[in-house]
Amino acid sequence: MSEAEQRSGDVFDLDQLRSLVELMEEKELSEIDLRQLDQRIRLTRGAPGAAPVLTTSLPAPAPAPAAAPAAAPADGEHITVVKSPMVGTFYSRPNPEAENYVKVGERVSSDATICIIEAMKVFNEIPAEVSGEVVAILVDNEEAVEFGTPLFKVDTSK
Repeated sequence: MSEAEQRSGDVFDLDQLRSLVELMEEKELSEIDLRQLDQRIRLTRGAPGAAPVLTTSLPAPAPAPAAAPAAAPADGEHITVVKSPMVGTFYSRPNPEAENYVKVGERVSSDATICIIEAMKVFNEIPAEVSGEVVAILVDNEEAVEFGTPLFKVDTSK
């Protein structure tokens, strides 16, 4: 194993995580998100004084594309509706001064972040989960969404 590979493994070491938690408290950070190859560690904390929460994720099998709703047959067989995976507030951009993650007519890959949904003061990046061209954005910025709310329509044939 090369020296660079050994150093990169330290990111997920328990002592390193403790150091990150201390850094979050010292600098009053609300979130740290680390990614290494197929692994991801996200440390978040709520209100001041709340303990940080550790979430980890490993690669999951690629989900099957969501089927287009039956009420919209004009969408065609290549249209996939990306739905909200949680209840929260929809944000089309990372901050008020930034550009939107995606616009109608843009191509997206399955792992591209297309929006953020804030739930309980945690900002969750939502991936497209399908590749194709965005043909519709179905919700407005800062709109409340429920689990399963249609967010985008993506043409997977393009």
